[in-house]
Amino acid sequence: MIRILIIAPNWIGDAVMSQPLLATLKVIYPQSQIDVLASPWVAPIYRACTEVHQVLEARLEHQQLQWGLRKQLAKQLESNRYDACFILPNSLKSALIPWLANIPLRIGYRGEMRFGLINLSLDNPSKTNRPPMVNHYLALCDLMEHPEGIEINTSVDPKLNISPAAKQSVSTKLQAVAIEKKSIYVLCPGAEYGVTKRWPTEHFAALAQQLIANEPNAHIILLGSRGDYALGESIRAHANNDSKIHNWCGDTTLDEAIALIGMSKALVSNDSGLMHVGAALKVPQVAIFGSSDPHHTPPLSDKAKVIWLNLPCSPCHKKECPLGHLKCLKDISPENVFEAIQNLH
Repeated sequence: MIRILIIAPNWIGDAVMSQPLLATLKVIYPQSQIDVLASPWVAPIYRACTEVHQVLEARLEHQQLQWGLRKQLAKQLESNRYDACFILPNSLKSALIPWLANIPLRIGYRGEMRFGLINLSLDNPSKTNRPPMVNHYLALCDLMEHPEGIEINTSVDPKLNISPAAKQSVSTKLQAVAIEKKSIYVLCPGAEYGVTKRWPTEHFAALAQQLIANEPNAHIILLGSRGDYALGESIRAHANNDSKIHNWCGDTTLDEAIALIGMSKALVSNDSGLMHVGAALKVPQVAIFGSSDPHHTPPLSDKAKVIWLNLPCSPCHKKECPLGHLKCLKDISPENVFEAIQNLH
């Protein structure tokens, strides 16, 4: 049996995009055991991947070396005798643990002076010619020897499964506030990158009101991180604190958020990690793009509708609108999005 360790990326969307790599490794090595070392905030994504044997959580902070913790983790991992490790982040520190754990095959992209720490590597693509993230991760499969006749499928879409425990937890929460599962719409107003990825809260509010007017039994659940709570409150304020709009930003675990999205009638989100979760669950969804490029990070689902104005100034990939008008998002009307929801299958 081949034992494989995955060093997970740090962003939810990237973690979702790595699932086809896990699925492909299972096709190539059916008897393999795949474990994932992940931070607590992306670990739930891997708990929703059927290919994963064990998720090992470690609170490895962004841009911090944490040398003592990395040595401790490496010592624990060495006893697992992994045959190979796929290091998905590009940082130097992410390559330290598998090197210290003496894992013989350490696979990843070159970057941040990782020579020697990674012994099977590919050049990073240029920022102007980047492949979709799924293909970016899948390309690493070519670096490992595999049986003849097996072709790597590069058109695999991410797929997640909802854990029974998360589904039960969400059902209990919904029952407590008398919301029926079949009447839920999930809106995700946040995007970690910044304001140029966030559809205005007044537009989200107007959309929520349209959904409720069109379907009196509908309930709107706002999902996101604790940092998105203020966005949720702004939506509720613009909607005159409608009792059918529930701000659950920061009030659910990611496991529960995955379950809620999976049972919703439709998901509306910005270009964010939860957008990719919805696509991997094959939920009907509308994805709103502003400063980012839907050709590079689209929701990979035939049930997804992307709304992007493709203005001459976009995609700019800036955290603040260089022209000061944010037309790429403001000019997407709630009516446009409502109509797209009605046409979802």
